[in-house]
Amino acid sequence: MSEDEDIVGQDIHHEHVSHEAIEKAHSGLNTKVIWRVFWILLAVTIFEVLISFSGIPHTILIWTWVFLTLVKAYFIVGFFMHLRFEKIPMIYSLMLPFFLIVYLIFIALYEGVALGHTPY
Repeated sequence: MSEDEDIVGQDIHHEHVSHEAIEKAHSGLNTKVIWRVFWILLAVTIFEVLISFSGIPHTILIWTWVFLTLVKAYFIVGFFMHLRFEKIPMIYSLMLPFFLIVYLIFIALYEGVALGHTPY
């Protein structure tokens, strides 16, 4: 048995993967980063709940929630789904449809308001 087989083991999923490749894949996201992202997400969520009980006007409150939700989505997709560490073409292929969908929702809401239908 060679040294690489001894390090990687007999796992069929890692049969042709070197130890260096496994270490490189796991070094991208360590426990400290996961906990830091967790605390950021928790703080943003608590802030969202607290401002819901404030006297902020409804329209400003909704746009604040939308912004904070996008911030949380960035952290979730970037760190927990590991897309922050992906190559640029992969990111563009995922972000372009997302922005087009958001744009279409914005257009639908704008047209609805222009026709006299309020979304809330």
